[in-house]
Amino acid sequence: MTTSDTEAAEAGGQTLTIDELAARAGVTVRTVRFYGTRGLLPPPVIGPRRVGHYDGEHLARLALIEELQHQGMTLAAIERYLGQLPSDLSAHDLALHRAVVASWAPRTVERVTRDELGRRAGRPLTDEEVDRLGAMDIVVPDGDGYRVDAGLLRLGVELLDLPFSPETVLAARTALLEHSRAAARDLSRLLRDAVAERDARDVRSLSAHMRPLVVQALLTTFQRSLREELREWLDREAGE
Repeated sequence: MTTSDTEAAEAGGQTLTIDELAARAGVTVRTVRFYGTRGLLPPPVIGPRRVGHYDGEHLARLALIEELQHQGMTLAAIERYLGQLPSDLSAHDLALHRAVVASWAPRTVERVTRDELGRRAGRPLTDEEVDRLGAMDIVVPDGDGYRVDAGLLRLGVELLDLPFSPETVLAARTALLEHSRAAARDLSRLLRDAVAERDARDVRSLSAHMRPLVVQALLTTFQRSLREELREWLDREAGE
């Protein structure tokens, strides 16, 4: 899912049928209905002739569910994870959760054609956009195709829609990596100390249960810190 997908679904009250939702999310209609019966997706808005209408939040939730499954979480674990999220999250909030969850995956580099690159991105990409993804170290030309960091491609495509230069985005990515690695080192040290006396199998089991909790904690604390920083910056600007 890309930002343009989300905005297209939300802007002006535009909605998607279940067939359109399934096509954009890359799943079957049967899967959409199954997730709905399990409570993983909010119910659609029922319109004329009893037709269900979906929006950007449904797209974002499907993308998050897909990522959680990719991380090896069972359906029951996904239900618990989604059940802990606030009920009023926007499509962009859900996209942030997906990005943080994706960070648990090891770096996966794949070789794709130009057409496949557009399909993976969720929309056709211009030459300029491919160059900008290259500046972010996400897409690298390789003969008649490209080497792609699959874990970062969707996030990179969303960043294309922001009014920032590739240099600014790359600098922000570097800052995030440095600070997240520092936090990861501190958390790993704390966890190692806490489970030093446990059996190795207990450690692996604890790690699997801790991942969603750590992801939620990191996202929540980062969002609150960013909100406070922005508020202080705006207050300073208003006072000058």
